[in-house]
Amino acid sequence: MGRGMTAPTVKPPPDSFDLEVELLIIGAGACGLIAALSAKEAGQEVLVIEADAVPSGSTALSAGLIPAAGTKLQQAAGIDDNPAQFAADIQAKAHGENDQELVDLMAQNAAEVIDWLTDTHGLPFSVVDDFDYPGHSSRRMHGLPTRAGAELIDALRSAAERASIDIICGRRAETLYFTGGLVHGIAARRPDGGVETIGCKRLILACNGFGGNRALVAQHMPEIESGLWFGHDGNRGEAVLWADQIGAATQHLGAYQGHGNVAHPHGILITWATITEGGVQVNRAGKRFWNEAQGYSEAARAVLSQPGGEAFAIFDARIAEIARQFEDFKRAEAQGVIKTANSLDELAVALGLPADALGGTIDSLPAAGTDSFGRVFGKTRLAPPYCGVRVTGALFHTQGGLRVGNSARVITRDGLPIPNLFAGGGAACGVSGRGDSGYLSGNGLLAAAALGRIAGNAPTEQRTPHSNPD
Repeated sequence: MGRGMTAPTVKPPPDSFDLEVELLIIGAGACGLIAALSAKEAGQEVLVIEADAVPSGSTALSAGLIPAAGTKLQQAAGIDDNPAQFAADIQAKAHGENDQELVDLMAQNAAEVIDWLTDTHGLPFSVVDDFDYPGHSSRRMHGLPTRAGAELIDALRSAAERASIDIICGRRAETLYFTGGLVHGIAARRPDGGVETIGCKRLILACNGFGGNRALVAQHMPEIESGLWFGHDGNRGEAVLWADQIGAATQHLGAYQGHGNVAHPHGILITWATITEGGVQVNRAGKRFWNEAQGYSEAARAVLSQPGGEAFAIFDARIAEIARQFEDFKRAEAQGVIKTANSLDELAVALGLPADALGGTIDSLPAAGTDSFGRVFGKTRLAPPYCGVRVTGALFHTQGGLRVGNSARVITRDGLPIPNLFAGGGAACGVSGRGDSGYLSGNGLLAAAALGRIAGNAPTEQRTPHSNPD
């Protein structure tokens, strides 16, 4: 687990609990809060516990974008999209490695989640309609005005407070009380070192992935072990470690969402719009080294393979204007991370790159059509003033996790659903396949939003075997 971490354990329940509740949710990220809102709406008694002093988690570190197909916002913007095409895009990017039923489920529920959050809870979503994300056949990313995850988590927390949902922060779950194939509650540690026990009839694990547990990262994804850890340090993998002890199935533990465009050494996420709109990445020699159209998650591994594990994103003022809708990009500019120059020679000096090589690389980009790496370029060429930023590859969050069925119930290794245990967000296996396909910015939030909504509404059932679990 690492220094200062307590290994999560599984035990039989105590004779009594300090507190008992109908539904307990571990984690106040996007998944946990959406599940809480859904459960409260369904008339359940809900308690959310959160390890941080205030809700944040991986959601707050992201751009806070949720992809959804067929939303009212898309229709108003004249965007023709549907869940079936969305599901097909996911499977194409993930090489068909996902459970089709789960992909269909999340694709079909995502639009409902966006419409519900907008109409019922007043979150001011809008469609990102001025650039494309890798793997999408339609513009379907939905975000709040600042395009920042911190704004999303604050908006969800405010909605939970308006709904009178209890959120207790500073409580890290350490012990899962489990016997007879059912969850009975948990024990959580307070900041003062004391422990509280909480009994529950149903438990939703919306806690985390395991990117902050370097031992698990080294075990399951050694190719990204040397990457910058850009996720939340609270992602220690309790759900995965509990799963091993209770016989729950896990899936695609080697899958992760990386990002190969993180400003270095500043650690600021630079939106992939800088690349999709015509920018490129070069190495220390000023040369391109891969097909950037594959995506930013794949970029993490490609960039880390270059000398010094770094690269340089090269774009122009036109693209920078598009990127400014993202709060992180504006912060990078304010801190002087983004270099701007009137010529490629000047930009090369600012970035410490060989001018002849950089100039030759940019001049050789096709005006349109396919280049030698297989990337298709549009008609708009890079033009002065030019921009550039030094970047590295990072691990943003893990994609693998507990296997869940179509009501977000955790599935055992024998293929049985655990009737009162649910998982979503970073605790559940996502929809990016088994590799680093990192389908899109917000893929984790897609799973979080859809599975959180489903888990919050799912009734408790008896433990019965299914040929198609859950």
